[in-house]
Amino acid sequence: MIAVTVLLALLAALSNASASVLQRRAAVQEPEKGTGAASAVRRLGHLLRRPYWLAGTGLLALSSVLQGAALAVGSLSLVQPLLAAELLFTLAVGSVVFRRRPDRRTWLAFVALAVGLAVFLLAAAPSAGRPSAPPRSWLLGGGGTLGAVVLCVVISRPTRGAPRAALLGLASAISFATTAALLKEAVGRLAQGPGAMFSHWSLYATGGAGLVAFLLLQSALAAGSLTASQPALTLGDALTSVVLGWVLFAETIHLGLRLIPEVIGAVLIGGGSIGLAHAQSVAGEWDTATPDHPPGGGGERPRTPREH
Repeated sequence: MIAVTVLLALLAALSNASASVLQRRAAVQEPEKGTGAASAVRRLGHLLRRPYWLAGTGLLALSSVLQGAALAVGSLSLVQPLLAAELLFTLAVGSVVFRRRPDRRTWLAFVALAVGLAVFLLAAAPSAGRPSAPPRSWLLGGGGTLGAVVLCVVISRPTRGAPRAALLGLASAISFATTAALLKEAVGRLAQGPGAMFSHWSLYATGGAGLVAFLLLQSALAAGSLTASQPALTLGDALTSVVLGWVLFAETIHLGLRLIPEVIGAVLIGGGSIGLAHAQSVAGEWDTATPDHPPGGGGERPRTPREH
């Protein structure tokens, strides 16, 4: 069952990364013309006629289905850290679509993140827990994550630059982990039939938490560079998922001496995230060129894999 969970989670990460790249390709072929709601609506209408954008939308929906399937058969503590592989897949797929080869520094960051994920998950060996959480656990876990998000947002208000981006990135990460926990709660009720899932509050709370996570991500990206927000986003999501898996679904990870390789893995994940974010932000034009449009124009800020 672990192999199935890993496969589904990695396919979800690949699907989400491919969606980002394809929608990005459509976006650079349809540059912004003016500002305001009317311009945004016209641009969306043009994008709806772009096959790459439509394909990306389909892959985004597929990613949600695959993530739900992974959470239905596996632990939250295993699935969410694996979704960090989206960074790797975005770089790989984007390099093919935009015909840009990553430099050596980017490949080193790529390897650091991949090795960090492997070391962390092999050492932690997350165990499967119960398929759904009792209401008391949700009061504790949900109240804790809500308080953490509010605290991050409040502390970020007087700050500027990298600290603000990191705090908002962490708030977004906690919200994304909570969204995944709610999704796991919802799909965990499928064993009782579709009616049990659609009649339970968790399915609709998933949409609300996801919207909050998305809005916080946009704020983090506007506050500072990817170099500041991406490590908090990547590590925050993984570590919060481990805590929520324990509090809500009675999942466990190995500690003791295994804590040493787990910390090493987390450091490698953070370093790899910084490297990949920095490589993209420095390159600046890696995703502004298509085979039909040579690089050189635009200068638009590249997007993090979660931003659609």
